[in-house]
Amino acid sequence: MKYLTLLAAGAISFATSVYGHGYMYTPVSRSRLGSEAGIDTCPECSILEPVTAWPGLTEAPVGRSGPCGYNARVSVDYNTPSAKWGNTPVITYTAGSEVTVQWCLDHNGDHGGMYSYRICQDQALVDKLLTPGYIPTEAEKQAAEDCFERGTLSCTDVNGQPCDYSPDCSPGQACWRNDWFTCKAFNGAKCQGVDSSPLGSCYTSIAGGYTVTNKVKIPNITSKHTLMSLRWNSFQTPQIYLSCADIAITGGSSGGSPAPSSSTSVAPPATTTASAPGAGCTAGANVAVTFSQLVSTVYGENIKVVGSISQLGSWNPSSAVLLSADKYTSSNPLWSTTINIPAGTAFTYKFIKVSSSGAVTWESDPNRSFTVPTGSCTASVSSSWR
Repeated sequence: MKYLTLLAAGAISFATSVYGHGYMYTPVSRSRLGSEAGIDTCPECSILEPVTAWPGLTEAPVGRSGPCGYNARVSVDYNTPSAKWGNTPVITYTAGSEVTVQWCLDHNGDHGGMYSYRICQDQALVDKLLTPGYIPTEAEKQAAEDCFERGTLSCTDVNGQPCDYSPDCSPGQACWRNDWFTCKAFNGAKCQGVDSSPLGSCYTSIAGGYTVTNKVKIPNITSKHTLMSLRWNSFQTPQIYLSCADIAITGGSSGGSPAPSSSTSVAPPATTTASAPGAGCTAGANVAVTFSQLVSTVYGENIKVVGSISQLGSWNPSSAVLLSADKYTSSNPLWSTTINIPAGTAFTYKFIKVSSSGAVTWESDPNRSFTVPTGSCTASVSSSWR
């Protein structure tokens, strides 16, 4: 009996490593096109394993999987175009629009966890995955994946959309974030039927699939051909599932840009001041924080501040706050703005330079940091471009 139990456990482990469990469905992904063309007999089988999938959602290097997935079962690398996918966009979105996205979950592969949709705004990196006949190196795949992670399309960007924290995660852990979407508890409802979709609402080769539906907001960029990527980190198993779709975006700023540093280091503190409450001043929930930046610009350029909190655009350049140049002179190139931020809020941020064409230039790493003082009416942060 003991032998049979061990054998059964080994069989389960083997089955887990062989069969995949999910892929992007809408917009139509390269994995879905591969299946519909008869090239991929298991579109849900593009698995990155074994990896540390939890709680560090972005910890594991993607290796040959890249942001688009590699299906070892049929030896298909979706990070390079083929005759059936990757040559033209499958859909065109409008910058700033809220769109419906879906992925397909296999009935026998609901491992819970969290997932995110991402768009890399560095077109040069994306082009490595758009060139027919070219297979990106693992270093290029990882660089692209890092860019996609920085371009996470936050659940909270869509007004009124429920954005929960995973019940399989605890405050303080890396997975305690609601910009990603959650599959609820592994031992509970998990991912299946979250939008009341029936079994068979999407195709999987193993046990039939369920669509999992959400909405994301398209960033303010323009691209004739770029990619949207899905990353699902399993909670129950050391597995990550990756896939991507070819899309176009119109109506936004031209081109993309690098996103903020993912490094945990921060720049030396800028010069800061705070005023305590006095006559006629009542310290309330918000503090008026003035950002002042010395940076020389040319006609048509603007300076903005963007950061990790919603008041600073949640690292989205299209939502960054514009600074004023009303005190700018050639000898004192001062840009400034004042933003109300709740007292005690700690955040990281950077300044960006936006050209007349909409191209974005980020100041160099590392990110800056600031904590809004308590018991003060105003605060200021003064620094120079770097």
